[in-house]
Amino acid sequence: MIEIKFPDSSKRSYAKGTTVLDIAKDISEGLARNVLSAKFNNQTVETATPLQEDGDLQLYTWNDTPGKTAFWHSSAHVLAQSILALYPEAKLTIGPAIENGFYYDVDFGTKSLSEKDLVNLEKKFIEFSRQKFEFKMRAASKQEALDFYKKEGNPYKVELIENLEDGTITFCDHADFTDLCRGGHIPNTGFIKAIKLLSVAGAYWRGDEKNNQLTRVYGISFPKQKELTEYLELLEEAKKRDHRKLGKELELFTFSKKVGLGLPLWLPKGAALRERLENFLKVAQKKAGYEQVITPHIGSKELYMTSGHYEKYGEDSFQPIETPSEGETFLLKPMNCPHHCEIYNSRPWSYKELPKRFAEFGTVYRYEQSGELHGLTRVRGFTQDDAHIFCTPDQLDQEFKNVIDLVLYVFGSLGFDNFEAQVSIRDPKKPEKYIGNTKNWELAEAAIISAAKEKKLNFIIEEGEAAFYGPKLDFMVKDALGRKWQLGTIQVDYNLPERFELNYKGSDNELHRPVMIHRAPFGSLERFVAILLEHTGGNFPLWLSPNQVSILCVSEKHEKYAKKVLSFLENHEIRAFLDNRNETIGKKIREAEMSKVPFMLIIGEKEAESDNVSVRKHHVGDMGGMEIKNFVELINKEISKSISNFEH
Repeated sequence: MIEIKFPDSSKRSYAKGTTVLDIAKDISEGLARNVLSAKFNNQTVETATPLQEDGDLQLYTWNDTPGKTAFWHSSAHVLAQSILALYPEAKLTIGPAIENGFYYDVDFGTKSLSEKDLVNLEKKFIEFSRQKFEFKMRAASKQEALDFYKKEGNPYKVELIENLEDGTITFCDHADFTDLCRGGHIPNTGFIKAIKLLSVAGAYWRGDEKNNQLTRVYGISFPKQKELTEYLELLEEAKKRDHRKLGKELELFTFSKKVGLGLPLWLPKGAALRERLENFLKVAQKKAGYEQVITPHIGSKELYMTSGHYEKYGEDSFQPIETPSEGETFLLKPMNCPHHCEIYNSRPWSYKELPKRFAEFGTVYRYEQSGELHGLTRVRGFTQDDAHIFCTPDQLDQEFKNVIDLVLYVFGSLGFDNFEAQVSIRDPKKPEKYIGNTKNWELAEAAIISAAKEKKLNFIIEEGEAAFYGPKLDFMVKDALGRKWQLGTIQVDYNLPERFELNYKGSDNELHRPVMIHRAPFGSLERFVAILLEHTGGNFPLWLSPNQVSILCVSEKHEKYAKKVLSFLENHEIRAFLDNRNETIGKKIREAEMSKVPFMLIIGEKEAESDNVSVRKHHVGDMGGMEIKNFVELINKEISKSISNFEH
């Protein structure tokens, strides 16, 4: 007999060799019908896997992320099977599950695949899925695996296998199809009831522009047709909210090939939007004790070698800048933290002067491959709302809590109220992956977990996900469409203070190393604006809107009074503009609605005579007439609902 322990700490005994599916049936028939995959003793297993020893078992259904991963990974196999059925000469490479769905990269040789070919692939996919082929894992020696793919003439799989150790190689078979695979599948293809192949894109083998270009086929699948229908409706809504589309319509930013790929140009409205975001955070940071610093856009190669960023980001950086002076080399700044370390190092510090909190909206540069650039979410030059806190170990706990307060304030003011947090800690079984002593790691991890608990955050702990220099807290935000984005990261760092030999004089009159906290609530302004655009659909919070009020004249004879209203609003720091074009009032209202202006003031004969304004609200409609001072009060009340002063 073997003893199986479940996530709720309950235990049951079973005969050795009992399968995962049999155990699910023993718990309930309903669970057995819905279980997709499992984890046993921290290893992914199939539902058909017989268990031979005591251990911890976790069962996954469609409601669990690992269940979806197994479902989409299995779907990638069926896609590959379908591709080979219709294109026998195609060479398969890799086909992983991704956050939403899956893809497969394929070398189609002399043939090509276009969007119109996806319909036939879908039909073949459904044909295979309905036959309920079982997924079966089997081990193979390295030589057997190499022989198999050499015979097939697939150099991509051969290359993958050459980098694997003998004894670790497995294949997955279903029907007459075989693929190199580590495992993690649903019981059979019949679980896949609905499929949509979404798009075709280009991708370089192993992401290297020097390698062959492959065809990437994206798809998504579901256990019910209804779920696919709902997802496709969500996709349509996402297209409407695409930040690239909205950015153009709202005249926020643009790109120019002459300027360079991945280098956004901010138009006046977008620049004003950015400035408001910066000022919003600067006010909060000042109250929280941060001091603004400014660092250059370049730094010497030696700076980034000291920090370790040259080793980490060297390949993703722009080419070094050589000066006329021999041996003098500069790099475009990939990170702000080394510069802030040198600011700290510019003078000696006492423990009485700590913590020091240096903040900067610093622009950094990374050479992202052209195929990976995407609007504002993936660019080559971006501005981080970076700050670095240098504190004593005793101050770490409170400083970390203060940063959480700041992050939550930012989220709340911008309507991101659906989020969870992830505490990323080290893997104690692999100490070689990390730097620093065990005591410091334990203090840092305890500080993060304690702070997360005290702030009542909904958080999970992920072992082995820490950065090499310290643990961190990541915030995963859900937008209005239910999509997850990582926004806001707080990291504890013992590494850079060591590398830069940072010190402070303690109460014992000896020199000590400070602890460093990295934090960026926005992350990067470019990516944050993109996410905010898609979250709000361009309907920004009133305090952030580029234009808060549009003043619409019924005719030119009311223009004098309209200018008086405009001046009154501007004197009360309300952003307004006057639309006095020779167009119908109906057209002006429609265009203001399309431009997502929060409020419209209609100025006609009645308003001019009574010294009033007629108010319309975006998405609401007519709100009637009111005195202009009452309208100003309405604006200020609405702003105060969404944004309050940040107080520690």
